[in-house]
Amino acid sequence: MALLLVPACTEDSDITPLVLGADVIKFTQDGLYPEGVQYDTQRKRFLVSSETRGTIGQVQDDGKGNGTYQPFAADQRLISTVGLKLDATRNRLLAAVSDPGYNTAFSTAATKGKLAALAVIDLNGGAVASYVNLSNLRPTDAGHFANDVAVDNAGAAYVTDSFAPVIYRVGFATDGTPTANVLVENPQFQAPAGAFGLNGIVFHPDGYLLVAKSNDGTLYKVTLTSPATVTKVTTSTSLVGADGLLLQDNSTLLVVTNSQSKVYRLTTSDNWANAASNASATTTAGVYPTTLTKRSSTETYVLYSHLNALQSGQTPAVTEFTINKISF
Repeated sequence: MALLLVPACTEDSDITPLVLGADVIKFTQDGLYPEGVQYDTQRKRFLVSSETRGTIGQVQDDGKGNGTYQPFAADQRLISTVGLKLDATRNRLLAAVSDPGYNTAFSTAATKGKLAALAVIDLNGGAVASYVNLSNLRPTDAGHFANDVAVDNAGAAYVTDSFAPVIYRVGFATDGTPTANVLVENPQFQAPAGAFGLNGIVFHPDGYLLVAKSNDGTLYKVTLTSPATVTKVTTSTSLVGADGLLLQDNSTLLVVTNSQSKVYRLTTSDNWANAASNASATTTAGVYPTTLTKRSSTETYVLYSHLNALQSGQTPAVTEFTINKISF
């Protein structure tokens, strides 16, 4: 459990005490299996995805660890939602959409294992403002799986594909109309058949992407002005099973490794040519941690997805999921 520090009282009655969230937020939803999580500060809610329903849900907690789940965005094009990115500046949520075959209502032979898409969702009412089928950009590839999303300062989105060796870019006109292209295709990104390759992705304010590859734990740096130049970040720790990434500051990156049941904190002193782990947090065994979100400047949470239970066909399905504060 995390140690919660409350500031000492002062005589200044105008100072508002810091209110911290619960260490563990539990919510119940039978067989939901969320992979992505984001915290919406303005509306005081977590947003979670679902590989079995596709619906984006919202989880609001009472400050004591009890979360209430409600559907927020539902659309039959959202077959399975995976990674999420909240873009508060533009009042939208971006969701990676795929079809691993777990949504029995919407999965089809044409999309199962072959879909990579991006959905843009209005944060006010949950309407899908735009939907872009990215797999159409590479129709001859054997498979597609959109996994995670990053957004740059101008609002362009970058999406990883775990089954094809590409990163997509989606730009938006002033009226919100999307235009998609392949930012970079590189054989280094290819994973063996059936394995997950590219996964977590973040945008660095200095103009590049940091991208994790799950099957071998490689961390890549992709400069946006020259995306064909892909460099490996030299790391001191194995990141095999890497999933969600969170850039805490320009020189600190958190990496979830679900197969290791750990969250690593990496730091760099040379602009991500090299990185070293200076701390790690171990999650509960068997919960399959996936992605991260910041609730405040001092609070970071990781989602326990239980996707391992879904992948193994466990019955009965998992009904309780948790969003857990990280303490190093």
